Amino acid sequence: MGVSFNDPSPMSPMERLNDTTFRDPPEPQESTPIPLVHVQADEQADIDISGDAFDFVRSIRVYHIQYRQHENRDGDCNRSDSTRLGSYGVQGDYRWTRSTVGQVPAASGLSIPNGCGSYFYRSVFVDWRDHAGNYGSEEVRY
Repeated sequence: MGVSFNDPSPMSPMERLNDTTFRDPPEPQESTPIPLVHVQADEQADIDISGDAFDFVRSIRVYHIQYRQHENRDGDCNRSDSTRLGSYGVQGDYRWTRSTVGQVPAASGLSIPNGCGSYFYRSVFVDWRDHAGNYGSEEVRY
């Protein structure tokens, strides 16, 4: 019959996203302004959390790890440890104290090599014990 059909080329993922996003734009809706609520922080919990039921809050430890080592051209090993430990007090007050990589729990990915090989490690490591006493941790390198 002398007729042919050309199947359109498939759209790229970006073209499909664009097509889906702008195919049927949403109708503008009238909105009611949201009232602002003034909040004043007094650096403590709003409730008494000094009881044993809240030990899980005080178990949270935040390690800000910044460690570097390298050997200079004279053969001396230069080490820099700026690790800090954040923790919660009896009423939920938060504080930072100086720490060292030696105090970072083994669950961290920190692994200082023997000798003085070039090594750089920077992360935030958080560990805790839940209400049942189970250990948990998370670490983000940056």
